[in-house]
Amino acid sequence: MTHNLRADTITMSGHEGDEIEAYLAVPTDVETCGSIVVIHHLPGYDEATKEIARKFAANGFAALMPNLYHREAPGAEPDDAAALARSQGGVPDERLVGDVAGAMATLKALPISNGKVASIGYCSGGRQSLLAGCRLPLDAVIDCYGAFTVVDSPAESPLRATAIVGEVGGLTGPVLGLFGADDQYPSPEQNETLASALREAGKEFDFRTYEGAGHAFFNTDRPSFRPESAVEAWAVIFDFLRRTVG
Repeated sequence: MTHNLRADTITMSGHEGDEIEAYLAVPTDVETCGSIVVIHHLPGYDEATKEIARKFAANGFAALMPNLYHREAPGAEPDDAAALARSQGGVPDERLVGDVAGAMATLKALPISNGKVASIGYCSGGRQSLLAGCRLPLDAVIDCYGAFTVVDSPAESPLRATAIVGEVGGLTGPVLGLFGADDQYPSPEQNETLASALREAGKEFDFRTYEGAGHAFFNTDRPSFRPESAVEAWAVIFDFLRRTVG
């Protein structure tokens, strides 16, 4: 079933009470629903990720995407904001967690909220989704090809990120990981290291790896887009969300 929806740019309270821009998409024909925080990729708060937020609403989930670069470049075009964020090494982990906490509070305050919130992130956002799940009481976490979860970012990377595998004991909900077999960051070997840590911590997880897909296989605006893998992965995402927060 495809739901009617409304999508708006709003202002939300993020880390340390900062007022930041965010994109909210909600189904308008439901009495209650689960929610999801959408964490955009390193290229930023762009149209492709706003479309993902709307896709969640069309499938019956309230979705909120904070603009993680709002402080650095309020009102800037996504490419310009992302370039500035890259030059500063990306979003600090503490601030990211604070922004996700603010998004969770905003979603739970919606009249249609059932009180359950998941997170999803792509690329750098995949790592950030897992990080948020380790430090916040999220009901479910989705990691789409998040790099640098088990290894630190290399010196030549514009992103300064440290491994977070040691924090998985803090997860309060199940994890869904969606990866490309041809990716290098994260590589299949790195994903297996993460899976081993989750097993050791006794956490529920489901990792899917798609053959013939590399990094950013969900991104319809890039040559890396793999339609068959993305369609299959979207079905897995919605099954997971219906089970965990629906």
